Amino acid sequence: MKYLTLILALLAAPAMAQDRMTLILDWFVNPDHGPIILAEELGYFREAGLEVEVVAPADPSDPPKMVAAGRADLAVSYQPQLHMQIENGLPLRRVGTLIATPLNCLLVLEDGPIKSTADLKGRKVGFSVAGVEEALLSAILAQHGHNLDDIELVSVNWSLSPSLMSGQVDAVIGAYRNFELNQMEIEGVPGRCFFVEEEGIPAYDELIYVANPEGMDADMIRRFLHATERATQYILNHPEKAWEIFAGTSRELQDALNEKAWADTYQRFATRPAALDHARYKRFEQFLLDAGMIETATPVSGLAMDLNAE
Repeated sequence: MKYLTLILALLAAPAMAQDRMTLILDWFVNPDHGPIILAEELGYFREAGLEVEVVAPADPSDPPKMVAAGRADLAVSYQPQLHMQIENGLPLRRVGTLIATPLNCLLVLEDGPIKSTADLKGRKVGFSVAGVEEALLSAILAQHGHNLDDIELVSVNWSLSPSLMSGQVDAVIGAYRNFELNQMEIEGVPGRCFFVEEEGIPAYDELIYVANPEGMDADMIRRFLHATERATQYILNHPEKAWEIFAGTSRELQDALNEKAWADTYQRFATRPAALDHARYKRFEQFLLDAGMIETATPVSGLAMDLNAE
């Protein structure tokens, strides 16, 4: 009888309170965020004792600033930008990885005049974000003895593929191979990507999680990363079912572009999101230093953290 009483008491007890955390995405919800959405839908956050509020930003440049200001626990951001943000004094550290390979590419028309990156000389190249993208272009051009003075840079804001398809520019940098390339195919104007990691750029993590080291809850972030790791394993094991679950969260995701993007994205999710490749961060820091984008080299410990090593 005492065992029955104990069981009834446990059943009657209130559920343990969940730790609440806020995550600011880099953009509106899309297949790049698969592990985050699946971790919620599959109950992995709940099992990790977390209640995660996922917020899409009004401005894509806001998430790191919000984390630096203590207005969010985590933000999805970009490794290349992180190096420059830290150079500029933002209190940020990479604490996890979402997408472990570059997605950025130099996008051109498939039947256009640019057959290799050597053909960029004298052409108009569109971009969205000044700074890192100029460094990428400089390295790509340098392979062929050219520099930024040999091209015309055109700010197209976030209108990358439209500006290319309309003939406003001959190429764009900053296009994502899993989105803009598929968008052009769907619209009947095939494109071609030159992958930055094959054009003289050190490989890097495209999407990362950043936190403010001065006020972060390391244990809570570890549990978040473990939950998203579980979600990534589920996605890799059941990609079609995972897509159904993901797309089922919003009607806006249920179109050809997002379905194609999912197929091109899910294998790029970090299978060990908490793991840190020190050499990768050191190489990219040196790349930016050599390109003149930063003035002093920050040690890896000042850029990124391996929370499981502490």
